Amino acid sequence: MTLANSQIFNMDLGPLNPVWAELILGLVLFGITFLILAKGVLPKIKRTIEEREDAIEGGTDRADDLRAEAARVREQYEAELAEARHEAARIRSKAVEEGSAAIAAARAEGSAERDAILAAGTAKIAEERANAERELNADVDAWAHALAGRIVGEPVGADRA
Repeated sequence: MTLANSQIFNMDLGPLNPVWAELILGLVLFGITFLILAKGVLPKIKRTIEEREDAIEGGTDRADDLRAEAARVREQYEAELAEARHEAARIRSKAVEEGSAAIAAARAEGSAERDAILAAGTAKIAEERANAERELNADVDAWAHALAGRIVGEPVGADRA
């Protein structure tokens, strides 16, 4: 063994035995690298990560706000739609009632008109019947005498004179 390869451990590790100069140089370079990373690079990385987290959380918060707003608008829309449906049902019900009343009024008017036409027809028929009976009664005597005269062969009644 040489002086450059002085042993740290009491056993022989062969080519794995550390050299004091290399070990100290490695520790110094590690310390410098650690300081550069700790003071320069890592704060920038940390700041970038925090900015990204804020952006993500802010985006999530905005998305939650938009979802809440959309839910509120939807509830308002559904309430207005329910109110419109209720109003439409009320209007439909009113129209059915008005239609039923109009149909009942038209039926009543039709029945009254029919009754008036039937009464007028009945009166006219009765009047024409009475006129026909008067005309026939006046002619029945003459026809009866003429018929009796034909059957008997000589004039009967007023025609005899």
